[in-house]
Amino acid sequence: MFTGIVQGIGVVTRLADRKGIRRVQVRMPKGYEEGLATGASIAINGLCLTVVGWDDQGVQFDVIDESLRLSNLSDLREGSLVNIERAAKFGDEIGGHVLSGHIHGLATVIDVVHAEANLAVWVSVPDALSKYLLPKGYVSLNGCSLTVGELVKNGQFSIHLIPETRSLTIFGQVRSGDQLNLEIDSQTQAIVDTVERVLDQRL
Repeated sequence: MFTGIVQGIGVVTRLADRKGIRRVQVRMPKGYEEGLATGASIAINGLCLTVVGWDDQGVQFDVIDESLRLSNLSDLREGSLVNIERAAKFGDEIGGHVLSGHIHGLATVIDVVHAEANLAVWVSVPDALSKYLLPKGYVSLNGCSLTVGELVKNGQFSIHLIPETRSLTIFGQVRSGDQLNLEIDSQTQAIVDTVERVLDQRL
């Protein structure tokens, strides 16, 4: 389980493909590997990955084809920056919202509006997922817990980022056309799907 409070930015230091698996190596911020163990879970751009090893060049993860197909990890190159969050522990503060680290799809950045103390990012999501978006509801983009701002009917919505969030995440570098990993809020999904089933049974 994750909280969507990104803890820092990692740098991809190596990529290697073999038989349907991509080995991704990420250099973590200083001190981040303290207490790390093989088998631990770390969210990379919001995708829950399992630690398979580490050395002085970074922490290694194996990513299967299905995860690459559904996420923007397929676009990573050496030198790419990624949002990182270690799995939550019992008793940790949930500063964002509960996340599984399972990506539902990709959101496409369609506009980035810079202001002195604010960054507004407009994104578009696949039609099948737009029904789970609510004004002021939760959404995760690249592993960051965010609040939906303005919402329009064609699956486009905005998020607004304060300077602190911009400095601790890769959102300060997003550009139009970028693909962001999207995880919808599980509670919203459960409510919407339940209501749809009930209405279908009444027809």
